Amino acid sequence: MKPFPLVIFLALALASAFANAQGAAASAPQAPPQPPARGLPEELALEAAKIAIDTCKGLDQKVGVSVLDSSGEVRLVLAADGASYRGVQSSALKAKSALAFDLPSGQVAERAKSDQAVAARLAANPTWLARAGAVPVSVGGTLIGAIGVGGARGSDKDEACAVAGLEKVRSRLY
Repeated sequence: MKPFPLVIFLALALASAFANAQGAAASAPQAPPQPPARGLPEELALEAAKIAIDTCKGLDQKVGVSVLDSSGEVRLVLAADGASYRGVQSSALKAKSALAFDLPSGQVAERAKSDQAVAARLAANPTWLARAGAVPVSVGGTLIGAIGVGGARGSDKDEACAVAGLEKVRSRLY
């Protein structure tokens, strides 16, 4: 065979193989799309965050609030005037902990003190912060997200503000 016809033969063979592969991929059954993550509806997330901030303002605390959906994605961040960057960041990290363990983040911290498995799990994930300040959000027994608050002097105040925000909207969650 001459070199030129060999090149054409190889090109046609590759093109045919590529076309067959695409056809097979197109006819293969497709996996169903992933359902969207659940979370607090936007208006309720915003209301809960505002209540949390207002509650902490009443305690003379400037905080940040993060609301996460069930997949751990941040849906909303709201910060009081003068809230620290660190407080805003910790609000999301605390919410991720509450979501991961389906417990208020303060309880996660307490469990880590006596449960080696919890402590090891926390140590393995730098996106979790086990300090009081976040609460998981469930509807009908299904975890749909978390609300985290950070930046108060005393994480117990952060958690009280997160609870106040959740309690204000809980009856309207669906």
